[in-house]
Amino acid sequence: MKLNRRSFLQSSTAALFTGTLLRSLSASPSKAAAQRSLKLDLSCGRIGVKADQRQAIDYAHQYGFEAVVPDAGYLGKLSDSQLDELKADMRDKNLVFSAAGMPVDFRKTDAIFKQGLSKLPQNAAALQRAGVTRTGTWLMPTHAELTYNANFKQHTRRLKEVSQILADHGLRFGLEYVGPKTLWSSKMYPFIHSLPEARELITAIDVQGVGLILDSWHWYTAHETKDDLLTLTNADIVAVDLNDAPAGLEIDQQIDQKRELPMATGVIDLATFLNTLNQLNYDGPVRAEPFNAALRKMPADQAVAATATAMKKAVALIQ
Repeated sequence: MKLNRRSFLQSSTAALFTGTLLRSLSASPSKAAAQRSLKLDLSCGRIGVKADQRQAIDYAHQYGFEAVVPDAGYLGKLSDSQLDELKADMRDKNLVFSAAGMPVDFRKTDAIFKQGLSKLPQNAAALQRAGVTRTGTWLMPTHAELTYNANFKQHTRRLKEVSQILADHGLRFGLEYVGPKTLWSSKMYPFIHSLPEARELITAIDVQGVGLILDSWHWYTAHETKDDLLTLTNADIVAVDLNDAPAGLEIDQQIDQKRELPMATGVIDLATFLNTLNQLNYDGPVRAEPFNAALRKMPADQAVAATATAMKKAVALIQ
């Protein structure tokens, strides 16, 4: 698949972005943990910061996060004593592991899928050993060759196999629908790009522990509302991404690879989004995934600091 939603276009310079961002994200304290169950999660890869597991833990502690993304490859190489030391360090820093990425490429050929699937038990075992309970992936909302029904059947069959392995290792599995019309209409056959459609796939997979990754960006670009979120329970939600959108565009003009940090523009109604999650007693990780080129040009510590400021300002909306 040549279209990669993890890539994005270059935009303004990092220096200009830094000044604008820090002015728009004035320091604001987050709500006390007693008023919310969700956890501020640092995902270095999602903000363009290169950091190994230890560095990510240190960044998370330094900038006030409450969770950090687990690295199965790193964790799987640790001895029992090394893992115990790492977990003790995280406890001392009031950190927990959040949700890992699911590494199997299920979007291409059967051969590629089977090759990835064969390695999944080892990956899942490493996560289970470290106490990780959540993992997830995203759904490409379009296909050049497969009709909706054919693609749905392929996703159901392949993701059922993935889900069973993950469930055997105590891992919940979140699926993220992708909402922008500019993406789902970009090839011949549109595919899942809304909350109801994603839930239909979860029902078809029919494996315990399969749920959703919610993203404020996709909730917004799918034209969804508070009422859509209220159809869910905490048990349905594995992880949450929090983003804002560029100003000056209609919803259907938004491009998936061009987003903003939470609270940067106010285009997305994050107050409704977060307060509804809190109403559902959502107790999992919330992380930023802005796909912002200028943020990725920042020095690592500045990018983490800017993300922390944005996230804390957003969760302060919770009442």
